[in-house]
Amino acid sequence: MYSSVCGISLNKYLRPEKRSRTLRRILVAFVILFVISLVLGSTASTIGAVSEIGTGRQILTTGTELSVIPKSVIEDAHKYSATLLGEHDPGFLNELLALFTQTRDKDLVILFNPGGWGDSTIEQAYGWQSIIKGIQSELNTCQVDSPVLTYQRTVDSIQGHLGELIEMARGYPGKARDLACRIQFLTSLNPDLKVVIAAESMGSLISEKAMGILSPNSQVFSIQTGTPPVHPSISTEQTLVINNNGVVPDAFSQGNVLTIIRANLVRMFNLSQPESGQGKILKNIYAPGHDYSWIYNAVSSQITQFLNETIGIGESVPSNSGFTIEDQRICQE
Repeated sequence: MYSSVCGISLNKYLRPEKRSRTLRRILVAFVILFVISLVLGSTASTIGAVSEIGTGRQILTTGTELSVIPKSVIEDAHKYSATLLGEHDPGFLNELLALFTQTRDKDLVILFNPGGWGDSTIEQAYGWQSIIKGIQSELNTCQVDSPVLTYQRTVDSIQGHLGELIEMARGYPGKARDLACRIQFLTSLNPDLKVVIAAESMGSLISEKAMGILSPNSQVFSIQTGTPPVHPSISTEQTLVINNNGVVPDAFSQGNVLTIIRANLVRMFNLSQPESGQGKILKNIYAPGHDYSWIYNAVSSQITQFLNETIGIGESVPSNSGFTIEDQRICQE
């Protein structure tokens, strides 16, 4: 009887200790996982890649002999690479020169900055695909040649996504600087070129940061849709921000967490048909109203007005000569 009672008492005494060991193991596992994630994310590159639409994720290359490119342009590309990366990176140099050859005789270039993790192409961003077509249609009526390129800021991998999270928490200093440096390179060589950073959702955070770095540059503009609530952007002389498609309020931009949760529960259990204006964040999370397309009058009309009244195609600004102190500031910002 006594041993039985003691046995019961002992088991009761050991249970909290076992729970404590289990909790410690879980905590240690979590810390190890966190440290590994931090190391992987911090070692991910903040240098993105530019691709041409219709080629998937194929990085832009010159496709031509360097002898065709002016020597001064090649020298400037080396200086940009050395300033941004601290070294002469052949891949980055080739991409800068490819950007120059693609835009040297153009009026305007649209640089699409995708939302989510930043690894999507314009073909995967269906709403913005229609917006790009609408913009090009408007520009074509004015005989404006406007190629479209995609700025993929993240590699589609676990390490790339972890790096994106770390950059996001830091306010995108590295990726915004990379984007701004490329744009400064283009506009410094072509005083008649206008650059429009087209950004959706999370991509607008980098665009906003890059626009701040490029603030003295009157050749650069930004169109942003569905900006995150953590760092809301506002429209300025060179930036158009659209956070409502005119049909359904954007739950993501408004920070309406309850609406987002309810929408995902409804879709998960098939309780009803999806409402109009249904969009997504991070590819898989439904967010009512986070949906922007040229078919929405509130979207197309604002963009058309911005193109006509703000960007002012045909106007030129004084040209910079070679790699300047301002160029160095932007790549080191």
